[in-house]
Amino acid sequence: MHIALDATYALGRELTGVGVYSREILHGLPALHPDARFTFCYRPNRFLRSFRESIPSAARRRPLFESGPTRNADIFHALNQRVPATKHRRTVTTFHDLFVLTGEYSTREFRDRFADQARHAAERSDAIVCVSQFTADQVESLLNVERARLHVVHHGVHGPAEQPSKQGREKMVLSVGSIQKRKNTARLVEAFELSPPGWKLILAGAAGFEAESIIQRIAESPRREDISVTGYINQSELEQLYSKASLFAFPSLDEGFGIPVIEAMAWGVPVITSDRSALAEVSGDAALHVDPENIEELATALQTTMENPGLRNELAARGLEWSARFTWQAAVEKTWNVYLHLL
Repeated sequence: MHIALDATYALGRELTGVGVYSREILHGLPALHPDARFTFCYRPNRFLRSFRESIPSAARRRPLFESGPTRNADIFHALNQRVPATKHRRTVTTFHDLFVLTGEYSTREFRDRFADQARHAAERSDAIVCVSQFTADQVESLLNVERARLHVVHHGVHGPAEQPSKQGREKMVLSVGSIQKRKNTARLVEAFELSPPGWKLILAGAAGFEAESIIQRIAESPRREDISVTGYINQSELEQLYSKASLFAFPSLDEGFGIPVIEAMAWGVPVITSDRSALAEVSGDAALHVDPENIEELATALQTTMENPGLRNELAARGLEWSARFTWQAAVEKTWNVYLHLL
């Protein structure tokens, strides 16, 4: 079997969730199926950059043009809901979210361009991988895709080899993700201001949409000395924060999956997250769920968990058990099964 994949989003060090997913699938498929052939395709503006990074021995590199050389592959897999104009033998596309169609969480130009790409990908795909049931439901209802073409394949996570010591935990609330409107950063800051003193809030993520006003709000916060904005951090730095945090807050307004929620659980950190989008599905009964637009409800959840070590221990235990269901090996195997289904 010959599989071509759009590997563009796996390049670089500062990977988003899509980049992490792409890298896991690209390296996981050849590891599990070494007898297959793989072509890693990169859009022309990033093709030369791809040579800075190693690829599996079973894979080769090719530039990905709109009328490109992947047409001879048995399957072309677009890993981020964007497919070239070329008609391939069979096309699979992964859809991560559709917030461009449901909320003003980015610029109008970005939303229009992304929405056009999503509609084109939905029309041209023989099968669509959706990272959650929530995303699958949105693809079906918003893009009029029949259910038979949709396949739910959850993301995975990597937990620590050994759980961090509870004695190493600090009075720290950690939140991971871009500083932006969709991640609901401003409301989290307001809720933290209502929480008991003695705790720190760490916001780990690069600046995103409308970050300027959020950063200004943080600068004016009465708890400014208790709030740290790290910017983008690498995996090693992130793991250090997971090992120290006593609480993880992720009150996002719209997520197609929400990798940080499961990642925090895998590191034994109790989680507070939203009761909407894919987050309720992804976190199950292993997290405290809140209305992300209700600051008082979020503040109450923070205060309750801060003041109750027993509740934190219970949520941490539930999270460890729940997060064990989400592995990248399972995601790779299910993705391969989508290919077999088409063939």
